[in-house]
Amino acid sequence: MTKKCSFNDLGLSKELLAAVADLGFEEASPIQAEAIPVILAGHDVIGQAATGSGKTAAFAIPVIEKVNPAIRKPQVLVLCPVRELAVQVSEQFIKFSAHKRGVVIHPVFGGQPIERQIQALNRGVHIIIGTPGRILDHINRRTIDLKTIDIVVLDEADKMLDMGFRDDIEKILSLASSRKQTLLFSATMAREILGLAKRYQKDPVHIKVSHEQVDAPAIEQLYIDVEANRKVETVARLIDLYNPKSSIIFCNTKRRVDDLVSDLKTRGYDAVGIHGDITQEKRNRIMMRFKKGGGEADILVATDVAARGIDVSHVECVFNYDIPQDEDSYVHRIGRTGRAGKSGTAFSLVSRREFYSFKDIKRYTKAVIKRIEIPTDKEVETTRYAKVMDLIKKTVKDNNLSPYAQVLQELLQEDYATLDVCAALLKLYADKK
Repeated sequence: MTKKCSFNDLGLSKELLAAVADLGFEEASPIQAEAIPVILAGHDVIGQAATGSGKTAAFAIPVIEKVNPAIRKPQVLVLCPVRELAVQVSEQFIKFSAHKRGVVIHPVFGGQPIERQIQALNRGVHIIIGTPGRILDHINRRTIDLKTIDIVVLDEADKMLDMGFRDDIEKILSLASSRKQTLLFSATMAREILGLAKRYQKDPVHIKVSHEQVDAPAIEQLYIDVEANRKVETVARLIDLYNPKSSIIFCNTKRRVDDLVSDLKTRGYDAVGIHGDITQEKRNRIMMRFKKGGGEADILVATDVAARGIDVSHVECVFNYDIPQDEDSYVHRIGRTGRAGKSGTAFSLVSRREFYSFKDIKRYTKAVIKRIEIPTDKEVETTRYAKVMDLIKKTVKDNNLSPYAQVLQELLQEDYATLDVCAALLKLYADKK
């Protein structure tokens, strides 16, 4: 696995570093660490990496860095196979350009009124992100002039070729400036991809990020389709339903860790969080509490960096609250459970915008991940009471109950029905749990 590094080591401006910090990313993924310096240096690139590897940031960050906001003309063209990905990539570009004043980004794809796109393009755009068919339509209408384009990015080139866009891509590349920098990202390196590279790139730098395969027969892997605003509720229901002795919830950013810990505590869960902004001394204290277990801190919320090296044998469940940036992180995360010969369960909470990335994680890790539904209130309640009943039976069998029987006898002498008293005690215990 390629060694990760800090974004501070990649030669980025303070504006881009500020955007990265705002998003809470603690270090660059392997594809980002390798591609960013090469792209900044002006080289053509062939990058073999899948959606979910952090590849969008790998080209978005250096491309934004190279844009000159003073020149109000298209300087970058990013081609994507489908409009959903074009929207997703545009959103990432907007986030990474937040501190670089004057950079204008606009998505262009079918299904939108072309007149509205033409108006936006006429106002001046620096970075155009779109699907090949609609981009070619604008070129034919002369509303996009490729002569000003300095950088062309083909995102998921293999999928574009599979979808029959080869002729469109070749025409766009042939019309673009001969001095352009061409960045080609693909999950596979089929012959057609290499043919494009040979024809339209100059001495490209090959960057390949390997993927780890999941080999975890003791880990049951499950996922849930869930809206982003229902994730807190969903993870709470899963914890109530499965009642793990200890669990780790992974988030992609430091801010998300803090927010989730706060939300879980508000709901009555004993959650603690660790991330890169927490001092090592405090992190050690939190980890001591978590490793000790026994109800003191049963839920650990963490970023990938902070959780690196965690080796706790009693973790029964892992939750991907955010889908990780890359497949290797997924493997690392779920490997925190099912240790020391024990079984474990890994849950992934997949929002609509994350599904595209999650699908590629499934493909490249070759993992069998079963889809389940969000637990209902009735399922949670039934499971909770079943566990309470099991515990009551065990307590009756294994413990000396004489002192407690005496207290109960006093209540019964006050004319309370035996069933009502037992039901009240059961309710108090269950509600506390």
